[in-house]
Amino acid sequence: MKTAAVICEYNPFHYGHKYQLGQTRKLGATHIVAVMSGSFTQRGDAAVFDKYTRARTALENGADLVLELPVKYSLCAAEGFARGAVGIISKLGCVDMLSFGSECGSIAALKEAAGAVEYAVRTREFQLLVEGGKSYPAALAEAVNKYYTEDVYRTISSPNNTLAVEYIKALDDIGSSIEPVTILREGAGHDSDEEEAQFISASLIRKKILAGEKYADFAPEINCPTADIRRLETAILAKLRCMRQEDFEQVYDAAQGLAERLYKASRRACTLEELYFLAKTKRYTLARIRRAVLCAFLGVEKKMLHEQDAYIHILGMNTRGKEILAAAKKSGCPLPLDTSLKALMSTSREAHRQGAFEARCGDVYSLAFEKPRPCGADFTAKPVILD
Repeated sequence: MKTAAVICEYNPFHYGHKYQLGQTRKLGATHIVAVMSGSFTQRGDAAVFDKYTRARTALENGADLVLELPVKYSLCAAEGFARGAVGIISKLGCVDMLSFGSECGSIAALKEAAGAVEYAVRTREFQLLVEGGKSYPAALAEAVNKYYTEDVYRTISSPNNTLAVEYIKALDDIGSSIEPVTILREGAGHDSDEEEAQFISASLIRKKILAGEKYADFAPEINCPTADIRRLETAILAKLRCMRQEDFEQVYDAAQGLAERLYKASRRACTLEELYFLAKTKRYTLARIRRAVLCAFLGVEKKMLHEQDAYIHILGMNTRGKEILAAAKKSGCPLPLDTSLKALMSTSREAHRQGAFEARCGDVYSLAFEKPRPCGADFTAKPVILD
């Protein structure tokens, strides 16, 4: 038994993801566990299909066990997203390797880039660039370019390598024995609208799905209701208009003056796009603003990132997935694992608080469908169990 982990959003699952899982099997993985974002994703958006639908598609196309990545991590920038997911994987105690896609396809190059990032963010040069108004990615790239060779700079400058570098850093920081392996990314780039590539981007597939266009050539077709964050627009604007500036200052990733900009923008904006536009500067990427807006709306605060996880929520599994869970139990996984959020919430006071927060986020997400769903989906939805 050799277990690989993948960290994903599957928003939606497409044939590029299926290719990655197949290549991971070729590297020797007999079992694959996916840690997947739930209702909200790292680009500051609502997932186009609900988490159980996406878990089923993943299990039907190569994954064996799907675990939920909590909202507090799924709405993080790359570093927090990676650390949260790697933390869950490491606690299983039975994962042998972490598989992820990258543009460079070289673990050696990614490890060198990870070391460069660790050094660069501690330099005075980086601090001055950030203080001068540069965004984190731009300041980091400039600092690395000053101290390292062109090939290292190119590696960290590619958005398709960003998460790969953070996965390696996260594994190093906790001294994990999990082996990082990378699959050379094929097809269109991140957020690309290129349609002629072997595998088109998830963002283009989402556009097709929400526009009612055919997409079966690029991803398994799913005949289920879709969620769209635009249906939450009035609710988001209403919540933000009721917040004080000091409330925004407690929001995750609203530092460096973003809290004040969000507060002022929320007083003027009449649409989500206008809100993003009014808050946008060179210092803040659009993705960061979108995440901060959702964090403010849902109540994701900075302090949550320092809290220890109290449980691991299982979304679905097949027979091999059950074997992974048995191995995790045998290895002494310190956290309760269950398909029932209600059961997990009963294991401790902290688990109850964290589970209640996830359920509230799910209740809000349920309003993003054309036909809104009632509260309680996290307690009534059945886990995906495949033979």
